[in-house]
Amino acid sequence: MIVVTGATGNVGRTLVRLLAEAGEEVTAVSRRITGADVPEGVRAFAADLADPAGLRPALEGADAVFLLTGGDLFAREPKEIVAAVSGPGRVVLLSSQGVVTRPESESHGRFGAEMERAVMNSGTGWTILRPGGFASNRFAWAQPVRASRTVAAPFGDVGLPVIDPDDIAEVAAAVLREPGHDGRIYELTGPELVTPRQSAAAIGEALGEVVTFVEQSREEARAEMLAFMPGPVADTTLAILGEPTPAERRISPDVEHVLGRAPRPFAAWARRNAAAFR
Repeated sequence: MIVVTGATGNVGRTLVRLLAEAGEEVTAVSRRITGADVPEGVRAFAADLADPAGLRPALEGADAVFLLTGGDLFAREPKEIVAAVSGPGRVVLLSSQGVVTRPESESHGRFGAEMERAVMNSGTGWTILRPGGFASNRFAWAQPVRASRTVAAPFGDVGLPVIDPDDIAEVAAAVLREPGHDGRIYELTGPELVTPRQSAAAIGEALGEVVTFVEQSREEARAEMLAFMPGPVADTTLAILGEPTPAERRISPDVEHVLGRAPRPFAAWARRNAAAFR
């Protein structure tokens, strides 16, 4: 049996479906999950990683766990979280590229590094996935695209190799089901550098209409970000978007290594999710 935490998110929801379609016994875990959130035959279990002890009933009989942690867990001790899920034979941790590219950042690097160390020292088989930016972050543009076919963002011509969350889910499914991945760290990116301006054009193409891109200043973008994230997180995010390191711009071969195919381009993500922008 495979336990998937974060089962209703961008990665987890697809991962649960892929595992179920492959005939695996799956327990899907999320804070407010119900049976309506999962495919037929999948067990839904409401639990919170912030309460590791509450996870134990979900893990009974598990052979592997997909572990997804977020910023709301910064106050928790990583060893405590990992200890709660490390009984099964394998833990697959969804970490972040920021562990190596922004190690000084609490939000992007430090907590993730502590989680990785806890998993590596857990005494169980482990694999770590380190994605870069998600294509699905562009869902933040859905409302202005629907309202005025316009988007605003900073650094319009700075490209990053964003990854389709479905590719992350497919890699996770392969790693959870196949041998040969223990002790591996996979960096997951898309197949090409994509700028915000190009992203807006790809969404417009998927809609069959023009989406106008308006370039923001760093100050304008930061003011918007402060409405939903702390200042240090906004500053690190802006640094990644505006002055990415060579490592953050690197196109990794790891998706193709695991899946035997290239990762999907951003344009394919935009076509598949066009309905969100109509």
